[in-house]
Amino acid sequence: MIRIFWQQAPFLISGILFGVGLTAAGMTSPEVVLSFLNFEDFGLLLVLGCATTLSLVVYQLAPRFMNTPLLARAFAFRPSEGLKRTLLGALLFGIGWGLCGVCPGPAIAALGSGNWPVLVTLLAMFAGAYVQGRWFS
Repeated sequence: MIRIFWQQAPFLISGILFGVGLTAAGMTSPEVVLSFLNFEDFGLLLVLGCATTLSLVVYQLAPRFMNTPLLARAFAFRPSEGLKRTLLGALLFGIGWGLCGVCPGPAIAALGSGNWPVLVTLLAMFAGAYVQGRWFS
């Protein structure tokens, strides 16, 4: 039991740090996100730009400087496939984000910060994921 905890601890710590970062950036507040999407407040653009840049750098450099990842046996390279499904998913995701002002990560972090109305959004996300899994897998 303790061994399993220590194997999963890095993921728990990463999730907590991610949630704290989203909350600190204001991404757990639908009002802040909607004002960004309405081109009224561009503060989240800095957050999105930093996250994208950091991800790009890590994904490009980590395989070049590390023999194996920290928590896996090998780096996995997966080719992209299903462009039509990806575009449809991105469209639905964007519509949902625009309607409610919350995406999955910040929605879960918002619960941790006491924003209980976002629970309706999370339930709708899980229902959508369930439908997609049942009908399109």
